[in-house]
Amino acid sequence: MAQAIVMPKLGNTVESSIILSWLVNIGDAVAVGDILCEVETDKATLEVESSVDGTLLARFFEEGDDVPVLENIAVIGEQGESFAEFAPAIATSQVPPGPMLDPEPQQAVMSTPQSAVMQATTSSEVLISPRAKNLAQRKNIDFSNLAGTGPNGRIIERDIEQAIANHVKVSPVAKAMLDSGEFTVGDRLPAGNRVTKTDLVPIQQQIMQAQPQSNVTEIPLKGIRKTIARRMLESMQTTAQLTLNTSADARAVKAFRKRLKASDERLGLRTVSINDILMYAVAQTLVDYPELNAHFENDTVYQYDDINVGMAVDTPRGLIVPVIHKADTLSLKALSAETHRLANACIDSKIKPDEMAGGTFTVTNLGGLGIETFTPVLNLPQVAILGVGNINLKPVEIDGEVAFIPHMSLSMTINHQVVDGAPGARFLSQLSATLTNVDLMLAL
Repeated sequence: MAQAIVMPKLGNTVESSIILSWLVNIGDAVAVGDILCEVETDKATLEVESSVDGTLLARFFEEGDDVPVLENIAVIGEQGESFAEFAPAIATSQVPPGPMLDPEPQQAVMSTPQSAVMQATTSSEVLISPRAKNLAQRKNIDFSNLAGTGPNGRIIERDIEQAIANHVKVSPVAKAMLDSGEFTVGDRLPAGNRVTKTDLVPIQQQIMQAQPQSNVTEIPLKGIRKTIARRMLESMQTTAQLTLNTSADARAVKAFRKRLKASDERLGLRTVSINDILMYAVAQTLVDYPELNAHFENDTVYQYDDINVGMAVDTPRGLIVPVIHKADTLSLKALSAETHRLANACIDSKIKPDEMAGGTFTVTNLGGLGIETFTPVLNLPQVAILGVGNINLKPVEIDGEVAFIPHMSLSMTINHQVVDGAPGARFLSQLSATLTNVDLMLAL
């Protein structure tokens, strides 16, 4: 009996996922547990497994399609078995012809995806080149119903120029110049809705000006990248962000890290990094500053008992922020192991949605990339985020003499709507003191 494979619901906040790649083709035999496809949510990449044995009879969506959760994406059953009843109305892939379908079901299934595709194309997916689109916007030309003369019906610049010519009057001299093929309409709007020779520019000149843009790659935002773009803009537009900067004496941290690296391998401490020590210090310091371990939503501040520290991880697909839950309850060794596990899961696209939920404070460290200081952007709805720069020598006066002491850069952005500068400054001051005396912190 045929059985549908649905887009899994990967977390409470995930409404849809993008199909990145199909790993099996129609007609292939599959077994329970075989990976059918890879999908990407707005947070992570995951694999969809087969839940039954059989033959892949149909795939209802193409790679790159954004599919709602719990929607049928494929059908597995016996060779030649009918599966028309499983085809979703929003399918974008055509159901394969041939012996797998009876004639009548095939006609029904084929009609629905085709109509959906035609509707999507006519309503929002007008094929138009970037230069043509820019010209149309400058000239206020509606191109939604224009017939393109480019490849695959793509609207190109000359189509917009023709539309302009159809909407405005052209002087005899300008018309002769346009007919010669050596001139085109410039960027200026023609005065009085009438094109004269002063509105024209040589085509060769326009080509020369456009040459730097001749190799343009269009990259539509989707998945994690689209989510990052939306959240960063929302963060900057809806909060009052204030960044405080300081630095911490890093001599004790560097010395302690050196001892860990040289410790007995059986202790399992050699992989503890400076960032792990920093994360540990942040978690312990937050215990005394509940106003920073909080969310701000709907004119309400929510302060949390659990200290769940998010850490920004750079991955090939974009920035991902997994969460170390109850970080203040972990030993340095345990916290280090968890940070490494989560970071590797993000990079390998194995991170789970639940491992990215519930963060109450975030740390982002760009010190390893040579950044000295920067302004981190709030990870909404959190009210604070700590940015960490690299360790640099800083001149410090000691007993009347100037000494160059290694210092770690610390920059914290707060939501000034609900967090005042003084609590933020006190937190940074205590964190700096904790890092300066890291050996005493670990003795507590």
